[in-house]
Amino acid sequence: MDIKTAIAAERRELAAMLEDLPPAGWDAPTLCAGWRVREVAAHMSMGFRFSLPAMLLELVKARGGINRMADRRARQDAATLTTADLVSSIRDNAHHPWKPPVGGITAALGHDVIHGLDITVALGIDRRVPDDRVRLLLEHITLRTAKFFGADLNGVQLRADDLDWSFGAGVPLTGSGQDLLLVAYGRKLPPGRLHGQASERYVAA
Repeated sequence: MDIKTAIAAERRELAAMLEDLPPAGWDAPTLCAGWRVREVAAHMSMGFRFSLPAMLLELVKARGGINRMADRRARQDAATLTTADLVSSIRDNAHHPWKPPVGGITAALGHDVIHGLDITVALGIDRRVPDDRVRLLLEHITLRTAKFFGADLNGVQLRADDLDWSFGAGVPLTGSGQDLLLVAYGRKLPPGRLHGQASERYVAA
């Protein structure tokens, strides 16, 4: 799979999904705690809208806290940019070379896929991310990356029920590949999407 092509396709597909949202959908909560759809979209497009010097200035304002910077910027931009601005920023930058500080181009794909799922899963939108994108990201999961995103996978084996993939050792936790990807990125999911003894650990309250 050409990752750059996959990133561009993911961004265009997410922009089309966002464009079809009714106004109330933009204020719906997502799997990102404390963020509505508009904050997630603002965060997704931040790397396209800010130059590196501007990003560093924002980091200084946040006293070096990357998460503080991301939250502050997402809330401010969500309050000032229109939904049309946010959609066009994602669509028009389908081929933008932005990448997260670590992880390279694969992490850029993960950033788009995970935040897209943050929206669609929370809103009950039946969007299936193409298997090749999901599989690539699943194959890059490690205990270290899971810990970085706040996921506790100790004593659990993730088992996809739609792909030939598993990870870890312990009691089985089954679900779709994209739902297990969300688990590995520290998300809590709506009830009924995961199965197994450990499923309650990963369900939103």
